[in-house]
Amino acid sequence: MAAQRSDLTGAKSPVSSGKSATGKQILGGLGVVAVIGLCALAGVFGASDSGTDVPAPVTDERAATVSILQRAADSQGICYGWKLLDWTNPTDAGSNLGEGVAVNTDPRCPRYVEVVANIRYTSESSEASDSAEIHVEGSSDFGDADLSAMASGLARFGLDEDAFIDDPGWAVTRAATTLPLLAAEAGLVEPAPTPTAAPAGSPSPLPAAGNDFWRDRWGGLLAAVGLFLLAALLVAVGVVQRRRQRRVAVPAQRAGASTAQSRTREKA
Repeated sequence: MAAQRSDLTGAKSPVSSGKSATGKQILGGLGVVAVIGLCALAGVFGASDSGTDVPAPVTDERAATVSILQRAADSQGICYGWKLLDWTNPTDAGSNLGEGVAVNTDPRCPRYVEVVANIRYTSESSEASDSAEIHVEGSSDFGDADLSAMASGLARFGLDEDAFIDDPGWAVTRAATTLPLLAAEAGLVEPAPTPTAAPAGSPSPLPAAGNDFWRDRWGGLLAAVGLFLLAALLVAVGVVQRRRQRRVAVPAQRAGASTAQSRTREKA
């Protein structure tokens, strides 16, 4: 009987055993989800630093701009080009001579005008704002006042600082295509002939401004939300399992209590 009493007092309760197993499952699942969620969020918000690079114009934009500048240079006898800088670091350049060909160092262009855009993106953790510096440079036969007036005229075409920050590749190539008109307005060259039809592959319209943060990181944010929903599901499943184990354990406890009472009566 002593051995039987020892078994009765030393045996673990089914409720406590089930509760411990369920708790471990929930904690383990939440731990895995939390680690994955933190990694996903770190990738989303940590990507802000890598997003400070200034994007160059796409291939279609460069090719269409070169074609337009070639026609203007042939009719006006002056070279036109563009330069895009990532805070003084060259990112892209082109001219009527071709993609990647700068006019200020090419002997084929004794007279030239080019638009220069210097863009600076800051990280999300920085308090400083993104900035853009746009100016027009030219050969020595062009005065500073004329070049400054051409740079100011870019705003009439919607090519202000915000446009360059939003899409620098599009903005700098579009600004280059306006140089022949601005040079003619300043009296520096004869007006270029007006084309009868818009050239194929002309630069696309400026895309609607949006929130770069959500636009660049929507995939990672959706993944993080999905992980948190999965965590909630695991908690719900754990709660249901715990309730079921309780319902099963209560009859077992009652049966164990009845057996113990019977053995006590027999001993008496």
